[in-house]
Amino acid sequence: MQKYLNFKNKIDYEKLENISKIIKNGNIVVFPTDTVYGIGTNGLDEIAIKKLYEIKKRDFNKPISLLVNSIDMINEVAEDVTEVEYALIKKFLPGPLTIILKKKKIVPNILTANSNTVGIRIPSNKIALELINYCNVPIATSSANISNKPNGINLELIMKEFKKDVDYFIDAGISDSCIASTVVQVINGIPHILREGAISEKEINDVCLKVF
Repeated sequence: MQKYLNFKNKIDYEKLENISKIIKNGNIVVFPTDTVYGIGTNGLDEIAIKKLYEIKKRDFNKPISLLVNSIDMINEVAEDVTEVEYALIKKFLPGPLTIILKKKKIVPNILTANSNTVGIRIPSNKIALELINYCNVPIATSSANISNKPNGINLELIMKEFKKDVDYFIDAGISDSCIASTVVQVINGIPHILREGAISEKEINDVCLKVF
């Protein structure tokens, strides 16, 4: 039976803390972010990440990003962060930016499709942030949809799609935005937009120009 929590009008922080333990233990939860709904699990648990891929029917050659709660947590999973990358992080995070950084060995290779980089984002959504705070681990998160289907913004439809594969669904109403995060990778000091999203290329470039 699907386990459902209604946080549309009020967040129950005790229940949220319990959900964070479920995530940390490698279970799968659907929850709101500041963009579309996300489906996530413990981002340092290889078995849990494999399950997340299988539930989404996602190609293992496509990396999954990490949601973190702070620059300190970014530094736990990424290394050799450059001045330009820090400038983008400080300007746009928390917010709808995913930045590709060089990963540390603590990040499972399955998450990154055996790449030496990992996508990282700090969400501005309170429920998502509190889940990470309580977990105290990054959450491997992808949009709550079967791969190659539209992004999940309506939880009722998401619940039908995933049926019994997800351990908990957190309902915060219709997503604030149907636009996914902008994905950027800085190479030799120059930002490259890998996916267009809520933050424009001009906004990204304006920040980087100020560094030089």
